[in-house]
Amino acid sequence: MASLTLNDSPVDFMIDPETPLLWALRDVANLTGAKYGCGSGECGACMVLVDGEAMPSCTMTLAEAQGRSVVTIEGIAHGTGTQLHPVQQALLDEQAFQCGFCTPGLVLAIAGLLRRNAHPSDEEIRAGITNICRCGVYPRLIGAVRRVTGPVVAPAPPPVKQSPDNSTVPDGPGGTESSSE
Repeated sequence: MASLTLNDSPVDFMIDPETPLLWALRDVANLTGAKYGCGSGECGACMVLVDGEAMPSCTMTLAEAQGRSVVTIEGIAHGTGTQLHPVQQALLDEQAFQCGFCTPGLVLAIAGLLRRNAHPSDEEIRAGITNICRCGVYPRLIGAVRRVTGPVVAPAPPPVKQSPDNSTVPDGPGGTESSSE
């Protein structure tokens, strides 16, 4: 038996604890949003949140999930006060899905990324979402993430300080050049 919290509810799975979490979710809990894609955790179709971190459910056993909190696509909107999680709404608004096979995994991968980093750069988004989408919605994913996080704000330039000879010198690393007015 394996006990865990599944979508905010305590659950006891009375099956072999070495069963992959994916199959317990799909075959026992009847939560079919997580999909079987590759069986090796590389495609992201089976992604779930485990203690808030996006993880492939095809490579995690029930024994490894014991005592942990697991959130599936069916439970991602719990506690938001809306029918859809903000990531789901952003993907819908950005039309960032086509066939839908990878969509549940993408939602959970993005939600996990945003839990770690509320304002990722475009590069961090590309690195953090490794799911495979055979329809090629990748360009729209960044737009969907931006709908949730807001635009990227460029870092402010270093402050400029006035030197004794009335030249300006950038204050901070590399601030060695000066210009006279």
